[in-house]
Amino acid sequence: MTEDGPVYDDSLLTIGAFAARARLSPKALRLYDRLGLLTPAYVDSATGYRWYRIEQVDRARLVALLRQIEMPLARIAEVVELPGPQAAEALTVYWGEVEERRAVQGAVVAHLRDRLSGRRETMYEIRTVEVAEQAVLTERRSLRGDELPRWIPAALGRLERAAEECGGVAGPPYVVYHAEVGPDSDGPAEACVPVTDARAAQLWLDKHRTGATLRIEPAGRLAYTRVTKAQVAYPQIGSAFDAVERWTAREGLAITGPCREVYFADWDAASATDEVCDVAFPVA
Repeated sequence: MTEDGPVYDDSLLTIGAFAARARLSPKALRLYDRLGLLTPAYVDSATGYRWYRIEQVDRARLVALLRQIEMPLARIAEVVELPGPQAAEALTVYWGEVEERRAVQGAVVAHLRDRLSGRRETMYEIRTVEVAEQAVLTERRSLRGDELPRWIPAALGRLERAAEECGGVAGPPYVVYHAEVGPDSDGPAEACVPVTDARAAQLWLDKHRTGATLRIEPAGRLAYTRVTKAQVAYPQIGSAFDAVERWTAREGLAITGPCREVYFADWDAASATDEVCDVAFPVA
């Protein structure tokens, strides 16, 4: 018997026969086996020939369909093990992430198309606001641009939890960029959460020694523009920073500190078109 030969056991199908039933190629089935997504019911230890059960056809077709929507292999491995309703929910979550990513990518493409073609740039409304002196819990890290989407919510989450344990959060969290963070530059960036009670925060830091620090952010004036969740994507957000810098020059103001992103909205609950962030520079 060969892998594509006749089936002598009615309960098993050769890889060729199974591939025909599942409407997949033997090459795809071998790949799915290698990745642990669809293991043959029986493998001949001497020849390596694979046989499958007819009951595995539905799983094979499901794997193939999930691959068509570019679901990562690790995600597929989780979905195919779930009961139907839970698998459907996992698919809904995944597709929501895809649509969010496409919205962000679409905004970046539109920005790049306008920039490369020389068309008029996005118009940003620039404002100023006076901010009072405040104590902030901070974490500083040198990192690349592709690490920011994971690091920012994790760092701000840690700092917000710490702030709640020592008097509460006193204002919106923000991230300060002491130097550019991108594909070729690693900052550093500093996650900041204002706290209500500086003394309680220092006592908490002395006790827990998490690596976070406490510093006093001086009172001052910020020039800023408000951007949507989609516009936060790199490199598009750079045009917002550029717009604020150009405005300050036209207004005869001096930039007195590093740029920052102030997150005033619930990031997870926001859609791609919701305003979530102020891009700002300290000015005088």
